Amino acid sequence: MGKRFNTKAKYLTICLLSAVFIRTAAETRAQTPESMYMHFRVEGRDTVFTDELPPARVYSKLPRQKGREWRKYYRLVHNFSKTYPYALAARHLVHEVDSTIAADNLKRGKRDKYINRMQKQLFDDFEQPMRNLTVSQGALLMKLIDREVGKSSYLIIKDYKNGMAAGFWQGIAKIFGTDLKKPYDPDGEDRPIEELVELWDTGQFEGLYFSLFWKFPPEMEIPSKYR
Repeated sequence: MGKRFNTKAKYLTICLLSAVFIRTAAETRAQTPESMYMHFRVEGRDTVFTDELPPARVYSKLPRQKGREWRKYYRLVHNFSKTYPYALAARHLVHEVDSTIAADNLKRGKRDKYINRMQKQLFDDFEQPMRNLTVSQGALLMKLIDREVGKSSYLIIKDYKNGMAAGFWQGIAKIFGTDLKKPYDPDGEDRPIEELVELWDTGQFEGLYFSLFWKFPPEMEIPSKYR
């Protein structure tokens, strides 16, 4: 009796699972765009299925180069991989803050409260990863934020806080050999950085990083709300 019950139970379970699977498959077909089905053509008595496959990327390992300029370039590529995702997050955040202030027509008091709230949220989300950046990575991040946002870090602080705060952080930056007021120069001294941005935008940066370091670039954890 027990054996027969187990057999019936297994049979019933299989039937239920099959029904769920068939229903799920039918719903998927009903919701799937026609373009997602594989195309085919009939040649004689054969049916030939055709589809377009995404390109495969093949990365090559380049021999390690020596010399001061190469070391400088390796350091730039590595630092860029660690900082550019944060610059993109900054662009998204500044756009969101500006849009909110403009849409809600916030007065000075409410505007300051909103900015302070966003500042606290930023601190909670990014304090730990920011602590892990080196001085040179922090300087590079300032340049990349300037590029993405369209104004220097000094002006960002001045616009959202005040001139005194901007002056204070400019003084701190000077101690570490950086300048928050210095604009991004894509056609001059920042041209190597601009070339890395172009490679990032075209999906080629990962291949460059692999060819130089024989491993993929680090994955930076950026909360989805900043993307």
